[in-house]
Amino acid sequence: MTENPANDGNGLSKALLNPIASFLAGFRFLTVIPVSWKSSEDGRFFSSSLIWFPFIGLLIGSATALIVSQLIGILPFSLLAVFAMFLLAGISGFLHLDGLADSGDGLLSSRPRTRALEIMRDSHTGAMGMIAVVFVLLAKYAALSSLAGISFITAVFIIPIAGRTAIIVSMAILPYARSGDGLGRLFYSKDIRKVAVIGLLFCLIITAFFSIKSMFFVLAAILFTVGLFSFWCFKKLGGATGDTLGAVCELTELAVAVSIVLVSRAQ
Repeated sequence: MTENPANDGNGLSKALLNPIASFLAGFRFLTVIPVSWKSSEDGRFFSSSLIWFPFIGLLIGSATALIVSQLIGILPFSLLAVFAMFLLAGISGFLHLDGLADSGDGLLSSRPRTRALEIMRDSHTGAMGMIAVVFVLLAKYAALSSLAGISFITAVFIIPIAGRTAIIVSMAILPYARSGDGLGRLFYSKDIRKVAVIGLLFCLIITAFFSIKSMFFVLAAILFTVGLFSFWCFKKLGGATGDTLGAVCELTELAVAVSIVLVSRAQ
């Protein structure tokens, strides 16, 4: 379904030629941690920063898993689940939850494509958006709080990697939906599919260190969620927007958390 990307530059080549600038552009976008080196040039490196998204997810997952692991035995896993969710969402400034809320308002409305896109631009969150956020957060809490020990740490470590991998896989499937300028358009490049394959392989290799069964369950969760949600976005909106990319990150994190619950139950 992807065609005519807005950014015709070769993001992969730019990432190899400017690895630090590309990494930091992605890091600044995906986190609230202040790093200032060449921040004024981020627009030039957004498309090349995508290759770093799964790795940035790895850093987020590692830091969160390390922090919550220090609290095992002090707090019950139900509270650790809430704390982990806050850290994982807060590190991005709740960017992806905001995208989920806006996507809920647009995709769950009965309005035609043009009006749905306008609704998603509105800074106010409607009932459908709130319902989407509450449902996903409750479901994610239910999944994480049902885990314990190494399974809990595994989930906290893997889901941010999978969520950011889902963003680039979704971009490889869908064209950009808006006809005008948009922040999401800056991330598209002609080699997005290559970047998506590399990112997916990276995510699966990291997951395989925990177990081969986990790797297959995580792969299934990513492909099922991205495939189904991308089909919905294409039918309703004609492609992806920055909001739907944030939404697919949150939905994939939920799906992967559930998949790890299934793996733990099968052991």
